[in-house]
Amino acid sequence: MEVEGDPECQQAVRFGLFHLLQASARAERRAIPSKGLTGTGYDGHAFWDTEGFVLPVLTYTAPHAVADALRWRASTLDLAKERAAELGLEGAAFPWRTIRGQESSAYWPAGTAAWHINADIAMAFERYRIVTGDGSLEEECGLAVLIETARLWLSLGHHDRHGVWHLDGVTGPDEYTAVVRDNVFTNLMAAHNLHTAADACLRHPEAAEAIGVTTEEMAAWRDAADAANIPYDEELGVHQQCEGFTTLAEWDFEANTTYPLLLHEAYVRLYPAQVIKQADLVLAMQWQSHAFTPEQKARNVDYYERRMVRDSSLSACTQAVMCAEVGHLELAHDYAYEAALIDLRDLHRNTRDGLHMASLAGAWTALVVGFGGLRDDEGILSIDPQLPDGISRLRFRLRWRGFRLIVDANHTDVTFILGDGPGTQLTMRHAGQDLTLHTDTPSTIAVRTRKPLLPPPPQPPGREPVHRRALAR
Repeated sequence: MEVEGDPECQQAVRFGLFHLLQASARAERRAIPSKGLTGTGYDGHAFWDTEGFVLPVLTYTAPHAVADALRWRASTLDLAKERAAELGLEGAAFPWRTIRGQESSAYWPAGTAAWHINADIAMAFERYRIVTGDGSLEEECGLAVLIETARLWLSLGHHDRHGVWHLDGVTGPDEYTAVVRDNVFTNLMAAHNLHTAADACLRHPEAAEAIGVTTEEMAAWRDAADAANIPYDEELGVHQQCEGFTTLAEWDFEANTTYPLLLHEAYVRLYPAQVIKQADLVLAMQWQSHAFTPEQKARNVDYYERRMVRDSSLSACTQAVMCAEVGHLELAHDYAYEAALIDLRDLHRNTRDGLHMASLAGAWTALVVGFGGLRDDEGILSIDPQLPDGISRLRFRLRWRGFRLIVDANHTDVTFILGDGPGTQLTMRHAGQDLTLHTDTPSTIAVRTRKPLLPPPPQPPGREPVHRRALAR
């Protein structure tokens, strides 16, 4: 990874990649904990951070480590099925917090109710298959995980009398808005899980039949996914993070700005207010990018930036990605710097407890997904770079279906260098257009300039991103 113009970010992302690779060594035998191998924070437990933030980076850089990590997760499937049965549900309910596969969280609102971890795990299996082109892991252990998580979603949700499918009593990534109806992130991820499971069963019909999957069950999965409710406020022109979110009381940020709020405010005040711990609807726009139009993304970023306090280390990288996509490149650069330097500058004053693995992964994500414009949620490699003023050149390497790809971008053009692989050419997308790369010659093309539809939004008082230039002084 080369980040010309910002040597601190370059150093930080390389530092982060080292720790990710170290933490993922021999991951088939144990979970990748949220602090990696660096400290006692969270007592060595693993959360959704692993599949949601760490494995995407490793899928593109060290896919063998991802296969090991997913095999470990699949080895806990029987425990997840026992947990679902204990709760009176079908399928498998993977734990919110665990070391060996058992649920270790006793806090329902921000633990078990965060059902999205099951879809996060399913997405990690699907991303591995798409990015590597290797279907053997799905056949070996992924299919059962996809099936049992799909069964969980079908038993959690219901169709109303109008045929709309709802998920009630769920918590999305934002733990300040808990046990709600139709969290957009959760509903979109559940729908993806359901469709992915049905598609996987078609690829492995005999194995699916052996697990008891019928044509009717697959049809029920698709019906639920296609009918999932995605709340939208027509008056404001924004998606609601969950049903009714935009009608909740506004938080008085002027009077309540002692952060993190979870240590200073009662949840009885946080839950019914428009105050957001971390990227939730904004994360949905990154992971399920195709479900939103460019105009919707711009308006959603503008609305939710004003209410997001980033009391979690998982948030800055996502805000960097989406601010970059909607054209707020300098704001995105500030967020990328914050994600990258969280431990090297001890920004949260808790690095002594261990490094923040997800945020270190997020530094790579902010640069490659944010400024590199990497997307894969439609099953094809898409790269659409645009750099902020403070970065003159960004060069990174990817693995895609056996190929080695180098992306070298500056403010005017981007060069793609296709290395060794299973063939001599690869079709990808740049700026929404198909582009065929060849191993015998680099391809250089002009970058697409992103013009913001709205001015850069303000953040809650005291929650502006740590400005890279101010911090560097």
